[in-house]
Amino acid sequence: MCGIIGYIGAKEAIPILVEGLRKLEYRGYDSAGIATIENNKINIDKCAGKIENLEKLVCDKSSKSTVGIGHTRWATHGKPSFENSHPQTDCTGRIAVVHNGIIENYITLKKQLIVEGHTFKSDTDTEVIAHMVEKYIHLGIEKAMTEVLNHIEGSYAIGVISEKEPHKIIAARKGSPLIIGIGDNEYFIASDIPALLKYTSKIIKLGDGEIASIERFGLKITNQSGQVQKREPTYVSWDPVSAEKSGYAHFMLKEIFEQPRAIEDTIAGRINKKTGEVFFEEINVSDEDLKKVNRVVFTACGTSWHASLIGEYLLEQYAQIPSEVEYAAEFRYRHPLIDKNTLVIAISQSGETADTLGAVWEAQSRGAKVISICNVVDSSIARESHGVIYTHAGPEIGVASTKAFTTQLVVLYLFAIYFGRIRGTLSQNECSKMIENLLELPTKAEEFLKRESSVIEVAEKFYDKTNALYLGRGKGFPIALEGALKLKEVSYIHAEGYPAAEMKHGPIALIDKNMPVIIIALKGRRYEKILGNIEEVKARGGIVIAIAIDGDDEIKERSDEIIFIPQTTEALSPIIAVIPLQLLAYHIAVKRGCHVDQPKNLAKSVTVE
Repeated sequence: MCGIIGYIGAKEAIPILVEGLRKLEYRGYDSAGIATIENNKINIDKCAGKIENLEKLVCDKSSKSTVGIGHTRWATHGKPSFENSHPQTDCTGRIAVVHNGIIENYITLKKQLIVEGHTFKSDTDTEVIAHMVEKYIHLGIEKAMTEVLNHIEGSYAIGVISEKEPHKIIAARKGSPLIIGIGDNEYFIASDIPALLKYTSKIIKLGDGEIASIERFGLKITNQSGQVQKREPTYVSWDPVSAEKSGYAHFMLKEIFEQPRAIEDTIAGRINKKTGEVFFEEINVSDEDLKKVNRVVFTACGTSWHASLIGEYLLEQYAQIPSEVEYAAEFRYRHPLIDKNTLVIAISQSGETADTLGAVWEAQSRGAKVISICNVVDSSIARESHGVIYTHAGPEIGVASTKAFTTQLVVLYLFAIYFGRIRGTLSQNECSKMIENLLELPTKAEEFLKRESSVIEVAEKFYDKTNALYLGRGKGFPIALEGALKLKEVSYIHAEGYPAAEMKHGPIALIDKNMPVIIIALKGRRYEKILGNIEEVKARGGIVIAIAIDGDDEIKERSDEIIFIPQTTEALSPIIAVIPLQLLAYHIAVKRGCHVDQPKNLAKSVTVE
């Protein structure tokens, strides 16, 4: 997730571009840059770091440019650096491109362009677009862009300017958001409404596969076949604060609803459904070294620790290798028994969690190979590990992690396939089928989010309770832990997650009519046991809120409240099952008047012990 801004009109472009990027900084903040055209020449100003660094760079600049594009980056391909920041340019420096999304076939295109004589200066997938435009620029920038879009695969929102046609911006999108703002003889492009709201409330949403050719006095939108598309503008009535959250009341809710896209982006470019192969660009641990591994140790904190528990189940099931999960703070101080044949997997959203970083150092000091799973490119844990697998969740602003957790589970599922193939425990057909199931997941997540009202109804009945118990078996147990944590974090209700089989070993003493028990009742080989747990709760006057699979009629007779989720495989069901628990925690917190995005006493990243 990155932020794009563009302007063409009569005003000075630089202040508008910088102001727009500031409003989009929540979409990415590891580097920023702008490209403007003055006297038919492109000028690039960019830097690593936050928007304020760019602002310092251009604040004293004298410019009369009235056309330009800008970008604030959330790194996916290539670490945060000057070279990898946008705008990216072609060989001549006469074409500038900004891009949000992932070009899945960029490696193939890059190799082809290098053979044709193009020289690359960055590690980004975006630079491929600039060189592709250069390749076809003799056709004119509009037709060049059409040719480029016919060759690239993936998701994109793109803004392009060229010295050849200096009074024009070309914009295109597929999958990633891009809107056009209409002013008085001026136009804007942006990833999101906040960047435009100061200047106009009149917008056009560019459709998938559409290309916009924008000049100061006119706008033309075509599809990839060149057919002109009619678009009527709409008017936005959001206030500026709501606009930053895309109309959602809180970042947490926005990020919950971003999960289908985040899951899709995390899968993108990493799989071949036909061959059952999984690709990890920066894993940096050879297949031969992975074959020597005889034990896996996960280490993490908080929500990432819960993801690790599911990783343990997945690796033991599919790669058939002994696995265990350690709290990072305990692991680093208790003289762990690991050696060169141990693979340590460290998981951290921020990549800066102090205890997890310490665990990485401890593992390496004992000769273990370390692979990290992080959401922030070039973070400390990513740099210190032998290899890294990035989730592509985009920036997570809400303190309570949601989309980072689900994308961690997606990566762990992909790694189980990858490791299973290397160890020979999964066949090509099995891997292909697993990948096929995974590709259906974004649609299923989106399908459930349309049922938000079913969760709100439950929240309205139980928001005034003071305690809650979450129960699950197998892969449902870590989801019970995560559900309880979310409720604690944002609503300040005391909640505990337990393996359902342990209920009789203590928690059952607490169950009464005032204690809601949330049970992850997913179909599988433990399903009959879960039904037994429900009966035990009901026999003691407890309230049962069940998370169950669509079409489960048995659960209806036994539960007080049911939230149904779409059917998927047992291995993938935790990813769908956690979404209602996130929404339940959110809506209960809102009903209780809690500060959802910044819960008391909590920080987004724990960078001290």
